[in-house]
Amino acid sequence: MNEKPSNTGSRQMFGDIAPKLAELSDEVLFDDIWERPQLSKRDRSLITCAALVAMGRTEQMATHFPRAIRNGVTQDELIEMITHMAFYSGWPNAVTAALRAREIFAKSQS
Repeated sequence: MNEKPSNTGSRQMFGDIAPKLAELSDEVLFDDIWERPQLSKRDRSLITCAALVAMGRTEQMATHFPRAIRNGVTQDELIEMITHMAFYSGWPNAVTAALRAREIFAKSQS
């Protein structure tokens, strides 16, 4: 069998409290949706980060901004995306995201 091993990140983060949600996150979202060839992981990361900015989900940015960088999105591109999103999702969301990005980028450089 050439079955790919399942992602376990969600199980490690919250599998103890929400095992089915963790299973669906790992097996459907990350093992299926993120692996579909119609969009690159880089594009999926940029889209995901834009959605997080639009919804003001700063907690999730700590996971997805570094993932975006690993998937080929640059810090400059993330900041440009935040600036662009200011006009579509609101100034407060963009300012909050920029401040959160600064924290995340600082952690990645230390």
